Amino acid sequence: MHAYLIRFDKTYTLLVNRLPARWFTPMKAMSFSGLPIVIIVLASCMILASLLRGDLKTAIAFLACLVALTGNNIIKHIVHRARPDTIYARTMNIRNYSFPSGHTFGSTVFYGLLAYLAITELAPLSGRLLAALLVAVIFLIGLSRVYLGAHFPSDVVVGWLLGGTALVAIIYLL
Repeated sequence: MHAYLIRFDKTYTLLVNRLPARWFTPMKAMSFSGLPIVIIVLASCMILASLLRGDLKTAIAFLACLVALTGNNIIKHIVHRARPDTIYARTMNIRNYSFPSGHTFGSTVFYGLLAYLAITELAPLSGRLLAALLVAVIFLIGLSRVYLGAHFPSDVVVGWLLGGTALVAIIYLL
């Protein structure tokens, strides 16, 4: 399994590294939108807005997003996987483990919950369009983490899978 994981990471890292250098700034912007602190602030704003509207159920769902982020950090400390040896990873301000990607996990849970709410609460066409945009954001955040050299592709894929699992659990709670 270890050899397969190394091949997977190497193959997809090389593929992503073929993307144009001019994508660096947009990828940094996408990565920023998935920063755990950004997700925490946005989820906290959604909790407050939901409470002000008297929507306790949605407030609890966004609180569950924050709890899920804590679970992702626990997994990082259990696995202890080092980040790729890249200039970007070496110059990151925060030093933590690579597996699973916190940006990818958090964005999947938070933006995924927004997508779900868009589909269920908005008019059909606008809800679907907004949900599609949010899914694209989730994908691009994950791609940006590999593009920038902050994560291995497997860190991102597992972030999406675990984030998706947490999202399904939160939606089930709704």
